[in-house]
Amino acid sequence: MANKTLFSSALARFLPRADTVNEAGGKAYAYGPEALLAQLAATGTLSDGFYAHAEGQLAKALEAARAVDPLWVAKCAVYARQSGAMKDMPALLAALLSVVEPDLMVPVFRRVVDNGRMLRTFVQIMRSGQVGRTSLGSRPKRLVREWLENASIRQLMQAATGNDPSLADIVKMVHPAPASAERRAFYGWLIGKPYDVAALPAEIAAFEAWKADRSRPLPDVPFEWLTAFDLTPKQWAVMAERMGWQALRMNLNMLARKGAFQIDGVTQAVAARLADAEAMAKVRPAPYQLMTALGQVGEGVPLLVQAALETALDASLARVPKLEGHVVVCPDVSGSMGSPATGYRKGATSVVRCIDIAALVAAAMLRSNPQTRVLPFEVDVVPLKLDPKARVAVNAAKLAGVGGGGTCVSAPLALLNREKAKVDVVVIVSDNESWLDPSRRGATATMNEWTRLKARNPGAKLICIDIQPYGTAQAKDRKDIMNVGGFTDAVFDTMARFANGTARDWTQVVNEVEIGMN
Repeated sequence: MANKTLFSSALARFLPRADTVNEAGGKAYAYGPEALLAQLAATGTLSDGFYAHAEGQLAKALEAARAVDPLWVAKCAVYARQSGAMKDMPALLAALLSVVEPDLMVPVFRRVVDNGRMLRTFVQIMRSGQVGRTSLGSRPKRLVREWLENASIRQLMQAATGNDPSLADIVKMVHPAPASAERRAFYGWLIGKPYDVAALPAEIAAFEAWKADRSRPLPDVPFEWLTAFDLTPKQWAVMAERMGWQALRMNLNMLARKGAFQIDGVTQAVAARLADAEAMAKVRPAPYQLMTALGQVGEGVPLLVQAALETALDASLARVPKLEGHVVVCPDVSGSMGSPATGYRKGATSVVRCIDIAALVAAAMLRSNPQTRVLPFEVDVVPLKLDPKARVAVNAAKLAGVGGGGTCVSAPLALLNREKAKVDVVVIVSDNESWLDPSRRGATATMNEWTRLKARNPGAKLICIDIQPYGTAQAKDRKDIMNVGGFTDAVFDTMARFANGTARDWTQVVNEVEIGMN
């Protein structure tokens, strides 16, 4: 048999040359315009990252969007919102379509702007001038008005939580036509104009009455409206019943501080809500959000509630695929992975780090396939023993607690080659800012090491999960290599489809998004 090392070395000469330098100064491959926009849409939060600033991210996103077909912009916007659970980037792309392809903007708006927060974000971006206009314009104004007119009173109340712009600002801009006396009274109350008190929605009337007399029952309004008031533990217990699922997850420590869990039955009720599979199916919390909630719960949060969070985490990972064969997962644990996953933003920086997401992916795959090998890496592979039977949160915390050095994405592949390991699927979870790799023959070290590995394992596939919007990769897309961006459970689905051969690459998955024009 021919010498595999010799012939893999010869083949390496024909590998694609690295065509750019990443933010860390290492050799890399630039994404093409379509892949770049998809990656930015799925990971971009328009906030400062470890290597790049928000302004640069915005400029890169707009440049990429203008370089592709508007239909692709529309598909990326819908994918990012509905599969990637992103906020700012889908709103930005919808706003851009209002300038470059107004007809496409209509169906995209209706699928992307699905709550009050998204409505406010869209209006803010439209008025900022970043997409080429400083006003809404007739068609966007009509769509915003349509959203307001079709929203329920409860949806409008939720939308009225937040500023810059506030819902009152938006109502003043677009002048929605109230279809009922109740709606007319609500708009008047919202913007500070005269209104018919008798026609107010019951919830708003109760809120105004309660503000005048705090002995009344707690009004059924968004809990954010009430947090500025001095509430009793019993009132906080009522709040715990009324909060949305995500708000409940995020405010467990506050409920503990305010004494809500001291009220009989509250602990059991909160635990039941958090573990409710039907409620989770509607909300679809990201697994990393639940892991973070587990890591942040204080001593005052009852153990029963903490156990319910673990149940919720396991349920959120039910869709993690079991990849067949010899699977290796390589989470990047280098220094840059300690940065917030959604970037730095004054007053709103996420506590979820990139390393937390990488660790969770690895721990989840180990849970679904106990034979999975986990190779965390920074400058080199970091030795770490994990128990496949341990709770996902335990293994994820172990992984997130190691590392901190430079980045060498090729390190785990080099180790597998030194071991002459048998491999079917390799999954690398990283920010792709590799700079310590030894580079040869124009290709990145990752491509060179993958070529050596493929010489021994011709059917092997490489999946690179990119969780930061920097726009470069260490491996070039081809039939055995896929780069996918994002950090929600949609990535697991895409990964499974590629591994079993039902998807060529990530752009194919995004391209399957249908945009109706009616």
